[in-house]
Amino acid sequence: MSENYNTKLDDSEPIWQQNVFVLWFGVFMTGVALSEVMPFLSLYIDTLGTFSKNQLSFYSGAVFAISFLVTAIVSPFWGKLADRKGRKLMLLRAALGMSIVLFLMGNVTNVWQLLFLRALQGGMGGFISNANALVATQTPKKHAGKALGILVTGMTAGNLIGPLFGGTLATFFSYRTSFHITGIILFLVFVLTLFLVKETPHISTPRIANASTKYLWTHIPNKQLIIGLFVTTMLVQTVNTAINPIISLFVRELMHNASNTTFIAGMVAAMPGIATVIAAPPFGRIGDHLGTDRMIKIGFMIAVIAFLPTAFVTSVSMLMFFRFLVGISDATMLPAIQTLLSKNSPTEMTSRIFSYNQSFQSLGSVMGPMFGALIASLFDYRGIFVFCTIIIIINAVLFNVSTRHLEHESI
Repeated sequence: MSENYNTKLDDSEPIWQQNVFVLWFGVFMTGVALSEVMPFLSLYIDTLGTFSKNQLSFYSGAVFAISFLVTAIVSPFWGKLADRKGRKLMLLRAALGMSIVLFLMGNVTNVWQLLFLRALQGGMGGFISNANALVATQTPKKHAGKALGILVTGMTAGNLIGPLFGGTLATFFSYRTSFHITGIILFLVFVLTLFLVKETPHISTPRIANASTKYLWTHIPNKQLIIGLFVTTMLVQTVNTAINPIISLFVRELMHNASNTTFIAGMVAAMPGIATVIAAPPFGRIGDHLGTDRMIKIGFMIAVIAFLPTAFVTSVSMLMFFRFLVGISDATMLPAIQTLLSKNSPTEMTSRIFSYNQSFQSLGSVMGPMFGALIASLFDYRGIFVFCTIIIIINAVLFNVSTRHLEHESI
């Protein structure tokens, strides 16, 4: 990035602050849209036909996962296009596309229509990765870390508080109305982005913007760390989403078919988000002193403590407590991963680096629900938490390997 461009950013600080504010709301609502179906997805599908328990688990996993599978495939394409045409254009495309698709989900009449629209939702994705890229490149360097940290908080809070939002809408209105309301809110995100987000053009040179993937990776320093962070992101997302397809069914089982299952399931699913919002700021300050990589390792330990006992819970209150601990572990890991990624990514390649990370995150969102549905059918719902514990341990080992060569460096 040129010195002249950095000077221009420093002279117009309210602009980058305005971008962060608007895009925080955008990534928050995108996270809500992606996660709000968790408390009632299986119950909504159950209204679209007559299914056995195993069929319902399978369709719930497939419908939830298909959106993230498509996102994983198309995200690098949108990232490269963003480098060439601008990130704001990609933000507008994603916001408007998701708005229309979410609204239409409230009108489906069978599970196949819902599956198609979820796939289309994935194809319209890319808001979060391009928001990260735009903020990283449009913010003065001295404020970039702070700005990205704020944006990560919005994304994390949206992903994890979304279930409470969705569960509440479904309880007080209906499953279909919740989709309509979310679609309208995403259209508001489109309007706000159109009029309030500012992007200075020609940040990337044509040579970089049009570079092939092979050329891109050849010129990235710390490849081992970058790839390690991609894998860490994928596996964290795998354990975070493994319970999603069956969370309402598990809550219903613990509550012995009580009438307020949807609302309680939303509260259970929201526990990690509440914990993350509370814990992320102080943990960020602690990470500045202990080291970002050490915070991620602490997050792995907390995650094991949170997931393994969940396999033996006998009440919803116990489930809520351990899901709250999951949020504590997320607060240590998710912002830290984004921070390490931004510190070790060349500025000219920002869009594609973040889009690749989103692809890995989306793969985790695919694997989590599918593995969760499979484990639930083989070992019942409780087996999911034992599975997640094993994945966390594997993730911790792989992360240690990817950061070992940086042990004495400041990362």
